[in-house]
Amino acid sequence: MTFMFRAAERGGHHRRVLRVLLVAALAVGCFAAEVTFGALFRPAEAHAVLLESSPVDNAVVGSAPRQAVLRFNEAVTLTPESIQLLDPNGDEVRVGAPVHAAGKANTAAAALPADLARGTYTVAWRVVSADSHAVSGAFRFSVGAPSAAVASPRTGTGRVTPVVHGVGRGLAFLGLALTLGGVVFLGVIWPGGLGRRRGRLVVWAGFAALGVGTVVVFLAQGPYGTGRSLATAFDPGVLRLTLSTRFGHALSARLGTAVVLAVVFAVVVRHRGGADGDGAEARVPVAALILGAVCGVALVLTWPLTDHAHTGSQAWLAVPVTCLHLLAIAVWFGGLVPLTACVVGPAAGRSERVRDLRPALPRFSGLAQVCFAVIAVTGLYLAWRQVGTFGALGGTTYGRLLLVKFGLVLLVVALAARGRSFVRRRGSDPAEDVPAGELRRLRVSVATEVVLGVVVLSVTSVLVNTAPARSSYAPPVRATVAVPAAAGTHTGLDGGHVELRLTPARRGSNVADIYLVAKGGSLVNVPEVSGRLAPVGKDIGALPVTVSAAEPGHYVASAMSIPYPGRWDLWLNIRTSDFDEVPVHFSFTAR
Repeated sequence: MTFMFRAAERGGHHRRVLRVLLVAALAVGCFAAEVTFGALFRPAEAHAVLLESSPVDNAVVGSAPRQAVLRFNEAVTLTPESIQLLDPNGDEVRVGAPVHAAGKANTAAAALPADLARGTYTVAWRVVSADSHAVSGAFRFSVGAPSAAVASPRTGTGRVTPVVHGVGRGLAFLGLALTLGGVVFLGVIWPGGLGRRRGRLVVWAGFAALGVGTVVVFLAQGPYGTGRSLATAFDPGVLRLTLSTRFGHALSARLGTAVVLAVVFAVVVRHRGGADGDGAEARVPVAALILGAVCGVALVLTWPLTDHAHTGSQAWLAVPVTCLHLLAIAVWFGGLVPLTACVVGPAAGRSERVRDLRPALPRFSGLAQVCFAVIAVTGLYLAWRQVGTFGALGGTTYGRLLLVKFGLVLLVVALAARGRSFVRRRGSDPAEDVPAGELRRLRVSVATEVVLGVVVLSVTSVLVNTAPARSSYAPPVRATVAVPAAAGTHTGLDGGHVELRLTPARRGSNVADIYLVAKGGSLVNVPEVSGRLAPVGKDIGALPVTVSAAEPGHYVASAMSIPYPGRWDLWLNIRTSDFDEVPVHFSFTAR
């Protein structure tokens, strides 16, 4: 991965603008990959999950409820627009300010007017989950009786705000890698590189990308969380709201830590002499190394505290593992970029300049090998924690993105292994007697590794914005229940069974396919099938399920609404004649 000496020695007339083009190409590549993956996979906004609501979705109540209550599986942050009420015509009805009910951080409530007229009302909600991502949805209830007109709420922010938010995250990821990896490479692996202007340029570009990306995310978080237009990013109230959250605290800490690390790097560079020097190895002050290491760890820690790592099970382990994962990626990729820049460009055009880099080759090659091992081990654990089952790999956006990242990392490891083999073969002086064709192939290999590294960082940033597969995967329910013996002797179902296929078996609208199968395997037609849905262990009453005939022996509930995740009972009454009914019961888990 660092093996283009002879080609560099022959290329002494490169333009100085290549230094800027290198960093610009990385930034544009990160932006393009971020937008491309975001468009292809359309990451979901939902991370926290609504467990239950009061009133229950589609409930019919005799009088107006006193308040709307929503309970989530984790703590959520409320905004002034977190709970809105729409009447049957779609007009907004004034409600009380959203608060955490009974002091519980995972429960939101808002007082409702006592004089609601008859009809169907829509509760539109939007909160910010503990991992900083917006969660939105809606449910309906009817006072007295359902009305013909039903409002359709708008619960999203459009396309611009999520894209800006995602690009800011991607840019911050790129900045983190260039900053930490560049500082480690120039400060530890190759101290002589501190005198090389091109290497310093890469690190300073990393600091700039980290700062700009963090500021963009901070400004976009307010509109993203409240559902307002991006034009409100500079609204003082929106900024105060963001600053008051854990996410805002983490971003502020990230900026402050980056500033301290930048000062440390500037002091080290000044101690080295600042300008291009003779490339001799220079000792970095131990105090600077210690302070830089502390700042690097603190900087990495701001990421898992704002994503999936600090929520869910085993958060105590997931946070440090995520830090190690990000740190390994940053050290590898952030070191590869300045190393490549210093070898290819005009500053490396003279053999004496190239010779200065030779001691760093085996060091970086060994460090990259350690980084890949750490990435593999920590990545496997994080994948298991966020995916859970093999079915979720191909059945969720998160799982498919993870497979893409895994494939890209395998390609990078293959390229790195090729480079490491070259270093072992050439020993301490890899520039001597190397065929030009082999060097050209290695140049292409290194360039490909850098490009793939940008894509890996982009996929990682998109994964942070995507609902984990463990919480979003809902395998379809497939169940079979034998017909009770008491069904009678003239039903046609004696000795047969009822099959249920429920898709997607999660909160919201579902489709239930019901098949009545006789003993011999043929489908049985009956006059009517009706059903009701009830939660297990909760006293909220059964919800009616409308079932219609699709074809003889095949019946469909095309709009079966499941109000919230958990265990549910589906009761079916199969009317086989004017006087006979066959009761059938299914239990299933909705995600």
